Amino acid sequence: QVQLVESGGGLVQAGGSLRLSCAASGRTFSSYVLGWFRQAPGKEREFVAAISWSGDSTYYLDSVKGRFTIFRDNAKNTVYLQMNSLTPEDTAVYYCAAGSIFGSRSIKGYAYWGQGTQVTVSS
Repeated sequence: QVQLVESGGGLVQAGGSLRLSCAASGRTFSSYVLGWFRQAPGKEREFVAAISWSGDSTYYLDSVKGRFTIFRDNAKNTVYLQMNSLTPEDTAVYYCAAGSIFGSRSIKGYAYWGQGTQVTVSS
């Protein structure tokens, strides 16, 4: 099992940047695919980005491509989401998740979840 704790959220102006971090417990961190999801008020939780076990493969929600970057440091048991050129539409609670299937954009593909961190982008 793995426990996930996100940090780095906050309030930022449109056009600004934030870096989210997700620290994981457990000695099998490198065996998990890691993803970031987000949930805006009144909306379903949606996939944002994911990264493979080794970190050499990533994929993104179309609307964040070129703005967001997911990367991981297996030595530190941490996955990151660098978010640039933020817009008010990016406002949401961001969740880190761990799973075993690379390629899943569904919440069902991830077994472990963090508690979420709020990102608010003002116009």
